[in-house]
Amino acid sequence: MKLFSEIGRFVMMILSLFTKPERFSMYWKETMRQMVNIGIGSLIIVGIVSTFVGGVTAVQFSNQIMGLELIPMWWLGYIVRDSMILELAPTITGLLLAGKIGSNISSELGSMRISEQIDALEIMGVNTPAYLIGPKVIAGIFVMPILVTIAVALGIFGGGMAGVVGHYYSAQEYMRGNQDMFVPRFAYIMLFKAAVFGFIICSVSAFYGYNVKGGALAIGEASTKSVVNSCILIIIANFIIASLLLS
Repeated sequence: MKLFSEIGRFVMMILSLFTKPERFSMYWKETMRQMVNIGIGSLIIVGIVSTFVGGVTAVQFSNQIMGLELIPMWWLGYIVRDSMILELAPTITGLLLAGKIGSNISSELGSMRISEQIDALEIMGVNTPAYLIGPKVIAGIFVMPILVTIAVALGIFGGGMAGVVGHYYSAQEYMRGNQDMFVPRFAYIMLFKAAVFGFIICSVSAFYGYNVKGGALAIGEASTKSVVNSCILIIIANFIIASLLLS
């Protein structure tokens, strides 16, 4: 029953976001601020992780197919590219941001709740879910595809560097594989996944932070719940999207 109660409260929270802003400029500034926080603040960790994920993927597949005469080494460019686009970049970036951005959002809203800042805004007539949660959700939906696209580019670059430095293949062979058999639909699926993951991370984290009850310990519990549940929902959503769009 508790699960259904939380789902119901979550749906009601999302529905409350679709209201006319009291002041459009106020919401616009908050949305831009969230985009900067989510995007610029996550670039370094996304860049480092995606570069090495691409490199590890290239090295592991290279070791698997080396010596197999029927499989040319330039296929590694094709394998790394599609692995990053379809699975590794959106999923790993989503899980990373669930921990980094999700915990920040939950802690921020939780602190505002227990310090009664949210109550003060409500007394002033502000629709607090729309003002505090809406910009975060919008920022997540729009910024996440950009971060995933950057992750794909850096992952492909990392795969090329790892293969060339490890003498598995030449840069020309890798570039040939990158350009071979590209399916544009895969890029659209990647962007759709990224937008869905961005929505999940920001909305779930905001839900737990906004509804904190208690003291500092409750903020920690809400932050943990937001990260865990966001990761679980990302994995489930990834499976559903892949099943529906890749079949």
